[in-house]
Amino acid sequence: MTLFAVALVLVAVPFSTLTFMVLAESPLIRFDGSVADALNTFAHDRPALLDSLDVISWLGRPFLLGVIVSAASVFVWRRGRRRLAVFLVVTVVGGGLVDSAVKILVDRPRPVVDHPVATAFGKSFPSGHSMSSLVTYGALLLVFLPVVRGRRRVAAIAGTALLILAIGCSRLLLGLHFVTDVVGGYVLGLAWLVAAVAAFEIWRTEEGRRRTQPLAEGVEPEAARALDVSAPP
Repeated sequence: MTLFAVALVLVAVPFSTLTFMVLAESPLIRFDGSVADALNTFAHDRPALLDSLDVISWLGRPFLLGVIVSAASVFVWRRGRRRLAVFLVVTVVGGGLVDSAVKILVDRPRPVVDHPVATAFGKSFPSGHSMSSLVTYGALLLVFLPVVRGRRRVAAIAGTALLILAIGCSRLLLGLHFVTDVVGGYVLGLAWLVAAVAAFEIWRTEEGRRRTQPLAEGVEPEAARALDVSAPP
């Protein structure tokens, strides 16, 4: 219930506030446009930076995320952890549907910058790359965290956070999103992931399993041996 409350607060306060400002075209949103143009101006005449940004942005593309989740789901299913496979698929696919629905409802055009260096289809708010990368890589981290131990666990959490942050920043520097798009994607993605973890925790407790601390031990700590590639399936 606490996790559901956190998800509700994230949607009700910061995300609703951002959405209202976007729809109302508040002064902050106009400033948002100038920031997007300034970031794009900084990046457009730096070919090496643009190449790096393209690679980072590619790591948040829906197709690649779908391939990664599909492979991970098949792996955990074959290892006998079918509940984790369901968690991955439902969380990621559901998050993509929520992002698409909000984009259609808000209907915000993408930034028009002075030096366009990349193109993207669809609407701008919230950033699909930001939301999808947080939901997908976050869900993968929570599933496989039991296998990672000691200091490597801290490194895995920090590395995942940096990757998600880098993907969002790449979209800004490529001139494909406003800052509020990226922040909105992160907030909505976090809310969706927290809600998915809460639902999974309820599923566990209804089957008589103990409560977990997902960020410290993953969503299913008992799966550590089953998910260890060095152990037999």
